[in-house]
Amino acid sequence: MDSISNSDENSDMGYQPSASSLDQTDQSPTETTSYSIQSGESFAYCRTSSVTSAFSEHTDDNSCSETASPNCWPGMKTPTRAALSRLGMKPHRYALDEKQQDEETMDLELELMKERFSKLLLGEDMSGSGKGVCTAVTISNAVTNLYASVFGQHQKLEPLRPDKKLMWRREMNCLLSVCDYIVEFAPALQTLKDGTTLEVMTSRPRSDIYINLPALRKLDTMLLDILDSFKETEFWYADPGSTSGNSTRSGSFRRIIQPQPQRVDEKWWLPIPCVSSTGLSEKAKKHLLQKRDCAYQIHKASLSINNSILAEMEIPESYIATLPKSGKASVGDTIYRYMYTTEKFYPDCLLDSLDIGSEHEAHEFADKVEASMHTWRRKCVTHSKSSWDAVKDFVSEIDRNDKNNVLAARAETLLFCLKQRYPELSQTTLDTSKIQYNKDVGQAILESYSRVLEGLAFNIVAWIEDVLFVHKTMKRNQQTSCG
Repeated sequence: MDSISNSDENSDMGYQPSASSLDQTDQSPTETTSYSIQSGESFAYCRTSSVTSAFSEHTDDNSCSETASPNCWPGMKTPTRAALSRLGMKPHRYALDEKQQDEETMDLELELMKERFSKLLLGEDMSGSGKGVCTAVTISNAVTNLYASVFGQHQKLEPLRPDKKLMWRREMNCLLSVCDYIVEFAPALQTLKDGTTLEVMTSRPRSDIYINLPALRKLDTMLLDILDSFKETEFWYADPGSTSGNSTRSGSFRRIIQPQPQRVDEKWWLPIPCVSSTGLSEKAKKHLLQKRDCAYQIHKASLSINNSILAEMEIPESYIATLPKSGKASVGDTIYRYMYTTEKFYPDCLLDSLDIGSEHEAHEFADKVEASMHTWRRKCVTHSKSSWDAVKDFVSEIDRNDKNNVLAARAETLLFCLKQRYPELSQTTLDTSKIQYNKDVGQAILESYSRVLEGLAFNIVAWIEDVLFVHKTMKRNQQTSCG
């Protein structure tokens, strides 16, 4: 994943994000439950303060009578206003004064704050019986579902709709505002007026939030700017079911950044990118390549932040209870023998020898390797504490030569290479368990925010690769016809 190849030889790709999530483009905004960490008491995120509900009034089936009831429609004097009232509509916004508009905007924002505050207190348990999830999981679900609502149907290289962009920024600011109150205390010197120096405890933003949150906000802005840069393009999109000759349809053009097995389930419902018969101009191609490289770097940065946050989360006891007693039993005798007996370990050669034919098989293998890694690590720690507590000078040397330590290190390297080879791989069972049982609100916000940005960046790279693939195909066909 360290570089992106510009060659024509690429496979099909459909991105599916991690535990939540990773191809949000497959879902509609109303089907947001699949993006959250499921629990028995959690429910789908839903916006109750919509434009329709805020600017229209309820009417019954008998509200279309010729005369409007003065009790139902106060202040309706002109025929135009009465007609609009019978249809359950209000006059256009230009008929409202600025004061009324400001009041309605404030009411919408107040309703949004009430909804957020209520869900946090209830833990997504509307019965109020105290069976809801913890605050950290609630916020993680809210970020994930908000991403699905805003970007769930955004499947093209084009600017985000203004109302969607406003919704994303406004509600993300509301969710991220929690981080303003997550602090840590540190000693500091304070000098009084008489020159006396005292040591006091001062509060400051928690270090992980202070470092990662501004970076994530910057990556968020950069991704939206990339989408905004595609206002006027030399390519267009055809509907999946279009049979027009101008669409030049030849499959979904789903590709990947690095070579990997061909996808079996081709995503036929996604829009098809199209270009003219002569292909793209050099200026348009250069712009696409530049934005692709930028989105790819954003993907790497958000993925790195997400991995670091997940690594800091505690391993749930429920996951530890499911670990096998022997790491050898989890990965199999052949892989165990190769990992332990070889003097130099080559994980790529091992992956090449395995018959991994699909993403599902790769995910299963990742779970097994990760379980074996933690099994060997736990044995290594136990041996170190019990056997060599008294001879601290030799502990580090013995640990390096310990069999369990060697196996755990090689399993970690193998897992890393597997994720590099399958960048669209969904989160492992351990990562999902960490998110589900995490109680740290700050870590929940950073993890979910970095995860959705990782998914958006990956999708943008895939969309750009689609357009470039169609461009190269048209150029190749043009050269063939001329020859």
